[in-house]
Amino acid sequence: TVESLLLSDSKESISTSMGLTMEKFAAFWAAHQKKFDWVICLGDRYEMFAAVMAGVPFQIKFAHLHGGEKTLGAIDNVFRHGITHACKLHFTATEEYKARVEELIDEELPVYNVGSLSLDNLLEMDLLDCVGFEKKWGIDLSQPTALVTFHPETVKAEDNRRYAGVVCDVIQNHSELQFLITMPNADTAGSIVRQVFIDRLSAFSNVHLKENLGTLSYFSAMKHSLFLMGNTSSGIIEAASFKKYVLNLGGRQEGRLCSENVIQLPIVENEINKGISQVLKNPLFEGDNVYFNGGAKNVIVEVLKNHI
Repeated sequence: TVESLLLSDSKESISTSMGLTMEKFAAFWAAHQKKFDWVICLGDRYEMFAAVMAGVPFQIKFAHLHGGEKTLGAIDNVFRHGITHACKLHFTATEEYKARVEELIDEELPVYNVGSLSLDNLLEMDLLDCVGFEKKWGIDLSQPTALVTFHPETVKAEDNRRYAGVVCDVIQNHSELQFLITMPNADTAGSIVRQVFIDRLSAFSNVHLKENLGTLSYFSAMKHSLFLMGNTSSGIIEAASFKKYVLNLGGRQEGRLCSENVIQLPIVENEINKGISQVLKNPLFEGDNVYFNGGAKNVIVEVLKNHI
């Protein structure tokens, strides 16, 4: 475990955290570089970017999951493509993303479209039923529930207080629903969104604010909820496999390939209210998940074996 996150989520703190992560991983790679045939890195977080960049001078062989994607409303876009350039092996989630990685790296390196690894994981998870979830969290998911995860838009960080306020306005006007809200991650202005939710929603009996449900409980909540609302990648990648519609708010995930369950909405109160009404009329999504390819983990393991 490498500790490098700071208490604040200001722009300066994010940059400082990246520098600290690079410094700590420089020491880690210096001590352990010969222990690894391959190091697998996932996604687009700034912490991941820093850890990978620190390994470049040591010529660590990195294999990248979920490269080639776009999130135009988040600075993660820059980090994801930077990680791609540092890797020697690539496992993408769609054919479109495979083509983008091949274009980015502009050299003959192996790129495999395997689908999303997390969807393989879902097939094997023993998810909680409503009784088990209530026993663990004190929340009855047999009630009509919306699962909400709203992260800050890191490209337009100055607008996040207003965005969070709009989400609160919507929630406060829908007393017929129970809202299970998982708090935003450690991005720039994440604490602002968190505090707005606490200040405005804590007193509502139909709203539950949880810092982190963990993987099992989060996907259990997704299974039993009527729909998802927010701007998290789980709405883009996993929700279709649960046959759930997603009200994707704002531009954080703009540019990502989406299944037909994703309803794109601006962060405007009346537009979100219309989206909720639309979904409640027919909450079951009957289409396919564009990120499911089947057997991702088996392909990844075989490819890694062949490249050792």
